[in-house]
Amino acid sequence: MYLKSITFPDKEAEFDFFIEIKRKVYNTFYPFQILSKRGLKRLDFAPITILYGGNGSGKTTALNVIAEKIGAEREAMYNKSSFFPEYLKFCSAESVFNEPAHKRIITSDDVFDYILTLRSVNEGIDEKREELFNDYLESKYATFQLKSLDDYDELKKMTEARRKTQSRYVREHLMGNVREQSNGESAFRYFIEKMDENGLYLLDEPENSLSPDKQLELKQFIEDSARFFGCQFIISTHSPFLLSLKEAKVYDLDAEPVSVRRWTELDHVRSYYDFFKQHQASFEKEEQ
Repeated sequence: MYLKSITFPDKEAEFDFFIEIKRKVYNTFYPFQILSKRGLKRLDFAPITILYGGNGSGKTTALNVIAEKIGAEREAMYNKSSFFPEYLKFCSAESVFNEPAHKRIITSDDVFDYILTLRSVNEGIDEKREELFNDYLESKYATFQLKSLDDYDELKKMTEARRKTQSRYVREHLMGNVREQSNGESAFRYFIEKMDENGLYLLDEPENSLSPDKQLELKQFIEDSARFFGCQFIISTHSPFLLSLKEAKVYDLDAEPVSVRRWTELDHVRSYYDFFKQHQASFEKEEQ
């Protein structure tokens, strides 16, 4: 445990703030009026804490506020309005004695950027490979005379091309393609590479880009990291696989006021349960 709790401003505190700035007109007061609307004043954290809720419930907002308040590292940009610094002044984060070795927020945008970067790198390598193929042929069959020292590099290139096969020439002048996996495998690898021992990690909807099998692998990795490797997690999700994390404390941001609930009580999970319950006979028939 590194982070014990965080408090957010209530409607009364926000109202006093708005009174002070009433002389100006603004398009948005974000992140004001998001969490207070849900009656969310405080979060008390466990080794694994989950923020559950549908779109617009404020779970991502809460995660970003926590990340900024504790100074977590981040890569992708986020919806940071001009009021964000003012909002943070109303928040209070309580930590326990130990400071984590790592504090990081990982978002869906981080994962998507990573996947796109892998593709972009490989596309660049493929284009360079084509250039080297042409360069090899031009150098090998060129008619060339050394007229000055300025031509020495061209002579070396021609000599090398005539000594080597095309595949060897290209291979020695070009880095290999980055191993490209499926989106789910690449996304899973990104999470594994970004998380280390003794860290506090905030994960925003990590199920995006992950297949059910990979979500279960990530679930096991999180459980092991929290139990054996000194990590604490705060996770925004509506994935039933991640909601079932062992001993996780689940906040239901769809409830008003926000409350702690068992994952099996959540509406999203109950919908899955009811659906598969209705089709139970079909599964049993296939198993026979």
